[in-house]
Amino acid sequence: MLDQLKSSPIVPVFFHPDAEYARQIVDACYAGGLRFFEFTNRGAAAFDVFGVLEQHVRAHCPGMSLGIGTIYTAADAEQFLGAGADFVVQPVTTAAVGAVCRAAGKPWIPGAMTLNEIWSAWQSGAMAVKIFPGNLVGPDYIRALRGPMPDVPLMVTGGVEPTPESIREWLGAGVQAVGIGSQLFKGDFSGNYPALARRISGLLEGLQLPASS
Repeated sequence: MLDQLKSSPIVPVFFHPDAEYARQIVDACYAGGLRFFEFTNRGAAAFDVFGVLEQHVRAHCPGMSLGIGTIYTAADAEQFLGAGADFVVQPVTTAAVGAVCRAAGKPWIPGAMTLNEIWSAWQSGAMAVKIFPGNLVGPDYIRALRGPMPDVPLMVTGGVEPTPESIREWLGAGVQAVGIGSQLFKGDFSGNYPALARRISGLLEGLQLPASS
């Protein structure tokens, strides 16, 4: 999955309590060429909506990996992995969540910021480590930590603008992937989901990354 993430390095980070709206956002991301999608556990409806998305992705979005984000507890990790999550993302690093992911054989992407936190998460079995919030450190921080820590796979979330220039800067600094949340979905796409698909395909074209088939 890490190799796939490197080849499709934009991960949309999204939550909405309406399952139909969320489903069409997933479809637009898929049509635009994205093959990873992080749905966040940020509301009472999150689990039910995730279940709808999971069934839809399996039936209609071949090759897409659907993960769950904003996970803090082992119980939540178990619940969403049981519902079919392909990977788990955390804003923090929780050893118990890492243990659940390892037992399930699913990738774990915990959140960290300092070198000690990043190294500890990597040594605990993370597939990649999420640098969050990226807007507080910037690409120069990634360049600096790549000196003593060149091999840990990194994904940055927060502070990534939905432009080829911003994404290229982060990738060039040394991250393997970027997570983009509200900025990617800015605007009301109800009834106009092709516009979101075009926005995404334009990002991929600007990165010179061909949209996935």
